[in-house]
Amino acid sequence: MGPMTAFLDGALEEVETLNNFSKHYICKGRRSIALAATLLQQGEIVAFPTDTIYGLAGIVSDNSSIEKLYKIKGRDENKPLSISINNANMIKLWGVVDHLPKELLTTILPGPYTIILKRTENLNPAFNPNHDTVGIRIPNFSFINCVAEIVGPLALTSANVSNEPNCIHASEFKHLWPKLGGIFYNVSLNDRLKKRFRKGSTIVDLSEPGYYKIVRFGVGGTSLISFLRKIGLKDVN
Repeated sequence: MGPMTAFLDGALEEVETLNNFSKHYICKGRRSIALAATLLQQGEIVAFPTDTIYGLAGIVSDNSSIEKLYKIKGRDENKPLSISINNANMIKLWGVVDHLPKELLTTILPGPYTIILKRTENLNPAFNPNHDTVGIRIPNFSFINCVAEIVGPLALTSANVSNEPNCIHASEFKHLWPKLGGIFYNVSLNDRLKKRFRKGSTIVDLSEPGYYKIVRFGVGGTSLISFLRKIGLKDVN
């Protein structure tokens, strides 16, 4: 962990102190990364901005955290969650990639995409237990990726109650704040840019060798399809 160690050592006490006043934090620097990691390690659900919409996150390896995440969203337990990791080279730990063209994932990730792959045995068996695939995200936002590097894969879903619109501002899910351990803000992204992100990430199924399937056309969808066709993948439809 190197320089992060000192920040993590002090984060527990700081979280306890700050929670007496506020659960709102700015995504800036190692201190806030350590605070987010500590909250997650305490089993809390945390709201993060991503490179598209706001997300709610827990730790994939923590079963109680996953249960809490479903409860907060009012989400059908049979509807799978995605995971968010920090590095494209680590995808092979959680999803089967042997059939994919070389450098496909490192070319498009980090980016506004959720990649569906066959899951590996490394993934927590209690996470999406009735599904043999998993959606994997690496947002183009270093803050959430740094947090995932510390705590491991994050269970990630949109920051809203199921069937409600996606959120690009924390104020839009204010009714969920009391149930969350922390709400983090990216103040560097202006409102004009945020508006086009509301449709969320493009979800693409790459689990079948030689084919792709667009499950949800979102941010960057046109560019992704063009790239996948260029490298020889065919639309499963």
